[in-house]
Amino acid sequence: MSNKIVYPTCGVCSQAIVIELDDDTTVVNVEFIGGCNGNTQGVARLARGMKADEVIARLEGIRCNGKPTSCPDQLARALRQMTNK
Repeated sequence: MSNKIVYPTCGVCSQAIVIELDDDTTVVNVEFIGGCNGNTQGVARLARGMKADEVIARLEGIRCNGKPTSCPDQLARALRQMTNK
């Protein structure tokens, strides 16, 4: 069984992130709604198949153009929320 959410982003170009995790918290799929298309597709594909904890460790805290967050950081925040960590 999988867990799927639509995470509304805050402070970035994308409007939301659709994330699906399987039971053992491996990322099944990620889709950014809006944002820099090439970059968000790249981040989504790289995250696919990874453990949520690993994605969080790699992406958390990344900033974009002086903003306190970024699309990758928003993905890490969403995964943290999904895994309650």
